[in-house]
Amino acid sequence: MKLTSLSELATEFVSHNPAIQKKVMLRSGELPHLTNFSQARLAPGQIAAAHRHTDMYEVFFVEAGEGMIEIDQTPYPLQPGVCVAVEPGERHEVSNTGTEELVLTYFGVLA
Repeated sequence: MKLTSLSELATEFVSHNPAIQKKVMLRSGELPHLTNFSQARLAPGQIAAAHRHTDMYEVFFVEAGEGMIEIDQTPYPLQPGVCVAVEPGERHEVSNTGTEELVLTYFGVLA
């Protein structure tokens, strides 16, 4: 059993944009097939640059704020309550298009 509280976790930086902060609740190796379980906060205008993962699915859940996720050059709006699953190989970019912080809880699962 592992118990984690966001309030007790250290802040780290997202590899796709070191200006974006995240807190990692579970890391690779702590659960089978899981690469991470994290929460990221994007300030207005911040972008997690386009990238792809060949070896994992990535799932995003919007906790707060508004933004856009572009998957293989098709934009999809992000707003609270939206969940998006990105498949291995799909190029994706996340941006905060709103005026408030975009809060995303997300995880990766090995393909």
